[in-house]
Amino acid sequence: MAKELRGVLTALSTPFNEDGTIDVETLRKVVDRSIDGGVDGVVAAGSTGEVGALSSEERLLLIETVINQAGGRVPVIAQTGATSTAEAIRLSKAAEKAGADALMVITPYYEPLSLEETVTYLKDVAAAVELPIMLYNIPAVTGVNLDPATVRSLAEDVPNIKYIKDSSANWEQALQLIHHHSDVIGTFIGWDAYIYSALVEGAAGVMAGTANVVPEEIVAVSARIAEGDLNGARELWNAVYPVIDALLSVPFIPSVKAGLALQGLPAGSPRRPTADLNAEDRARVENALFALKQNLTVLEHKVG
Repeated sequence: MAKELRGVLTALSTPFNEDGTIDVETLRKVVDRSIDGGVDGVVAAGSTGEVGALSSEERLLLIETVINQAGGRVPVIAQTGATSTAEAIRLSKAAEKAGADALMVITPYYEPLSLEETVTYLKDVAAAVELPIMLYNIPAVTGVNLDPATVRSLAEDVPNIKYIKDSSANWEQALQLIHHHSDVIGTFIGWDAYIYSALVEGAAGVMAGTANVVPEEIVAVSARIAEGDLNGARELWNAVYPVIDALLSVPFIPSVKAGLALQGLPAGSPRRPTADLNAEDRARVENALFALKQNLTVLEHKVG
């Protein structure tokens, strides 16, 4: 029986060696960092993982390595969407065979599609596998928005479509998914600035690239909310939000890698042409992390 997905999921960063190849050993450490931080699942080959810059073979290497390293400790969600139905099905079947617990499927990007074409693609991919499917709605990349009514129709029509990651940054749409459609689909909010709000509103969970950098702190916020301690959760959120804001306010993929390095886990540079953070942006992230440590110390003394 498939494990139900809930809580905090880390959209894993992909470490690279100096020659641009995937750094498998560091990837294992990145996986362990999130799991040791208490997250409820990890996601391989998502946007934070620079999926658009990976070959199909690299995506499968990434997925297989993450599954192997997780070792059943938490569910692994493999992002297997592609620009063609055939490639998405090939990747999805391979991830299923490798032992993924669920598949996240981005809708095709680059070539503009109609909503009807997009829905047909999702149904075809879902029909090719037995694993639970998480729709990945990121209209800024794909040009197509999966509106709540369409999402509900897909969930009702296709038995293994169980979840959606909504990265639309449309809070009204997110609330509609959470409040009107949770009877048929679990909503994960994929916009990190909304972590606290989404969990308080009753989302199934959040998927956060920033959880590479501050997994324990995000998990602590989630745990307090689950316990009904909204005041305690808000205090923790007030402490960690400036870090999340700093990471989101500069180029995101290099900011996550800079954050990992500043936390003692260098993960290399982004794959070119994406550049490392400049000195000013890196300092912004570093200052936010330093302030977080101070704020957490104050909270610990307050509790003590």
